[in-house]
Amino acid sequence: MQFEVITLFPELVQQVLQWGINERAVNRGLLAMRTWNPRDYVSDVHRTVDDRPYGGGPGMVLMFEPLERALLDAQAAESAAAPVVCLSPQGPPLTQSKVNALAGLERVILVSGRYEGIDQRFIDTYVDEECSLGDYVLSGGELPAMVLMDAVIRQLPGALGHQDSAKQDSFMTGLLDCPHYTRPEMIRGQAVPEVLLSGHHAEIDRWRRHQALRKTLAIRPDLLRSARLTEEDKSYLATLEPDAERAQLEPAISGKGRKK
Repeated sequence: MQFEVITLFPELVQQVLQWGINERAVNRGLLAMRTWNPRDYVSDVHRTVDDRPYGGGPGMVLMFEPLERALLDAQAAESAAAPVVCLSPQGPPLTQSKVNALAGLERVILVSGRYEGIDQRFIDTYVDEECSLGDYVLSGGELPAMVLMDAVIRQLPGALGHQDSAKQDSFMTGLLDCPHYTRPEMIRGQAVPEVLLSGHHAEIDRWRRHQALRKTLAIRPDLLRSARLTEEDKSYLATLEPDAERAQLEPAISGKGRKK
């Protein structure tokens, strides 16, 4: 997979491929990234890429032409078509389904905004979709671009040590993930659930599914509206009460009770 990233801070964006799973994926030849700096496409001594907004107001706006020149070069770098995704707080939130869709593409062009925003004419002319991390504002689109790439890389075949690891992530089935435990079996009076020690894989799978349902109901009940639920899931959820489930999970949600 090829990422093309249009950014004023290429050194920052490149950090996402220099550690852990992502670095190993690069070394295995699973992906590559090129960056395109709009400042390289202007000729004035200050390498100006922004200007004051028409109509007045605070902040500066990224100009159309430097972005366009960078984008056209990115598009021409390879023959494969690529959607143009602009990281912006005005876009819909990034979801696992969107990540999965992007992971199936050969190439993606990411545009990282800065300052007060991007000239709307660039968005109207070239951007296929805008994408946000959530309902808050960051200083620029570099961190969201890095988050998007990190999420996509996890889905590339061969990126993770175990082929099923990504399939068990939160949101892959529309639910939050179940709790996980490792050695030792007892810590400060808290034991690993007996079912996980039983060796009965069908019962373990059932327990994990039920725990994921409980956690989702307590913390993100909105996800249940679009989750892929079986009849058994629905029957189990019918036995639960949202307020009671949240009360049971409250220490974990709030962090209360943790020893420093």
